[in-house]
Amino acid sequence: MELILKNDVPNLGFKDDIVSVKNGYGRNFLIPKGLAVLATSSARKVLAENIKQSEFKQKKIIDEATKISKKLDKLEIKISAKSGSGGKLFGSISNSDLNSELSNLGFEFDKKIIKVQGGNIKRLGTYTASIRLHRDVINEITFDVIKSQE
Repeated sequence: MELILKNDVPNLGFKDDIVSVKNGYGRNFLIPKGLAVLATSSARKVLAENIKQSEFKQKKIIDEATKISKKLDKLEIKISAKSGSGGKLFGSISNSDLNSELSNLGFEFDKKIIKVQGGNIKRLGTYTASIRLHRDVINEITFDVIKSQE
């Protein structure tokens, strides 16, 4: 079944993509939730027209995302956490912790666009994360997890 996505769907595609999915996934999840519509010939024509009209807006959004990406490259992010012997953390550091640290530095993102390489972090050290600012602009940032001073 071919569908046109109305919103970004993780692990499937971005808004206005034409994707092929199994019938049950499309009928029972994507269409009822309003995430997609059937890719009929008339819907494809409407999509083509919408893409043509939104190209200028997309260029402006990409330029803005690139500016934010350059600002993120200059940051030195340090997240302090309680740790025991051997550098093992009490708890873990996840994308929401990184998002809150970025918001303290003045960057407001949805935590869903941040992916920490390796999932949750359970040791002190230097790690990387990717932030998807736009479908074409993905920024890799590095951050340090340091022992908190108490």
